[in-house]
Amino acid sequence: MKKDIRKVIFSIVLFGLIFISYQYMIKSINSDFKRRRTEILTKSNKLDKLTHIDGSEKAIFAAKYLSGQVDHLKEIVELLEERLPLESDIHRVLEQVTLIAQKHGLKPKTIRTLNKRESNGYMEQPLKLQLVGDFNSFYSYLLELEKLPQMMKIRELKVRKLKSNDNGKQSGSITADFVIGIFFQEEDSEA
Repeated sequence: MKKDIRKVIFSIVLFGLIFISYQYMIKSINSDFKRRRTEILTKSNKLDKLTHIDGSEKAIFAAKYLSGQVDHLKEIVELLEERLPLESDIHRVLEQVTLIAQKHGLKPKTIRTLNKRESNGYMEQPLKLQLVGDFNSFYSYLLELEKLPQMMKIRELKVRKLKSNDNGKQSGSITADFVIGIFFQEEDSEA
């Protein structure tokens, strides 16, 4: 009997806590949520009234925006095309690449042009090089290549440390095998 009374009292206390927490916490949070939601809807409606644009005005606005974007993209394309040499000037770029290597004290073991490739509407002339020299010189060479105005991309790069010299000291020399893709535009695409 005492256990049953304890169970009943415990149930009443438990339901009382649930009721009190609902009345003082959940109910107030829900009412606050509803109040904030109506405020947001009211402000949103006012904003819509202030910035009321019908369908044709939206289309005009979108067309102006897209026109501006197209003009911006045309400027970017023109800027990039300025950095693309013509096919007849590609030999000058190849000459610059080799002169920069010599300037930094790198010895070209092999220089070979590979077959041209079309890449996204532009042509690419891959150039396979094998250079021997000091690592710091090679790094300076890459930095100077990066400063050239033409668009280039290093496709492959393998750097190997050379064996030590005759007296057992490390020489710090490397062999670098890499392929540079030089982008250019064909003569007839300029018009």
